[in-house]
Amino acid sequence: MSSNVYRVTEIVGSSTESSDAAIRTAIARANETVRNLEWFEVVETRGHIENGVVAHFQVTLKVGFRIDNGEI
Repeated sequence: MSSNVYRVTEIVGSSTESSDAAIRTAIARANETVRNLEWFEVVETRGHIENGVVAHFQVTLKVGFRIDNGEI
């Protein structure tokens, strides 16, 4: 096993389609500004109900990214 160091942060993705789409949206957006994303963990799943049906999904994720040498 390598001796990497990771930083962990929480992000929240949302979607009107599904919780899976909310996860993919959050990771895709984070990948635009964060280098070395390597893993995620679903922390919480929420939804919004309108007229008796699920209208919106919101997923909180912990994402881990590897810290390069020289980064803090």
